[in-house]
Amino acid sequence: MLKQYKADLHIHTCLSPCAELDMTPASIIETASQKGLDIIAITDHNSAENVQAARKSAAQFNLTVLAGMEVASSEEAHILGIFDDDRILDLQEIVYKNLLPGTNDVSRFGEQVIVNEQDEVLGMNNRMLIAATDLPAQTIIETIHDLGGLAIASHIDRGAFSILSQLGFIPDQMNFDALEMSPNMTREKAESLFKDYSSYTWIASSDAHYPADIAKKISNFSLQAPSITEIRMAMKNKDGRKVEWE
Repeated sequence: MLKQYKADLHIHTCLSPCAELDMTPASIIETASQKGLDIIAITDHNSAENVQAARKSAAQFNLTVLAGMEVASSEEAHILGIFDDDRILDLQEIVYKNLLPGTNDVSRFGEQVIVNEQDEVLGMNNRMLIAATDLPAQTIIETIHDLGGLAIASHIDRGAFSILSQLGFIPDQMNFDALEMSPNMTREKAESLFKDYSSYTWIASSDAHYPADIAKKISNFSLQAPSITEIRMAMKNKDGRKVEWE
């Protein structure tokens, strides 16, 4: 039997240098629950080191936390990789090996805080998480799929750091599971601007960097269970599964 699930598949924690420090895993879980979400994905820039804390924080809530990451390609296009198991750590290892060299400049980009499920600070990530990797977008998509995850083109309507802003088009070989619209994009406007990509599944997410932005835009999934397998089926409109957004 299919159920309706409200999902926000693009949320940053305090590990992302551009996110507020009060975007701690426990705070995100509490806010997401209060706003009636059923599924969220933790998707920090080029790292997944706060994913497990968020999943542990969600144990007392009726909320599914998917393991994700927003990877920056060598073209500086952002791509979401989303999993429901520890293979996110395999992606993290690959991303870390291919991050551009350098250390985070806290004064310019902000702190990158690693915390536990009680929001206790465990340390700082000193990598340049805000930077691009030297992995082409096509390689990132293929790597995510090889690891069993979903590959989603982040905020394609934005004028920077999207696959369209960086490449000008989406090559046929880029087998995205979905294209994401940002919070300010309406369905009507998207259908006008991106009609050439209507064959793709579209979703909408908050890309939250601040607590107030969580669930600012969501997608509604019809699924049997809140899993990557079911979400993939919904993105392919298989066996009654589907995804909708306004």
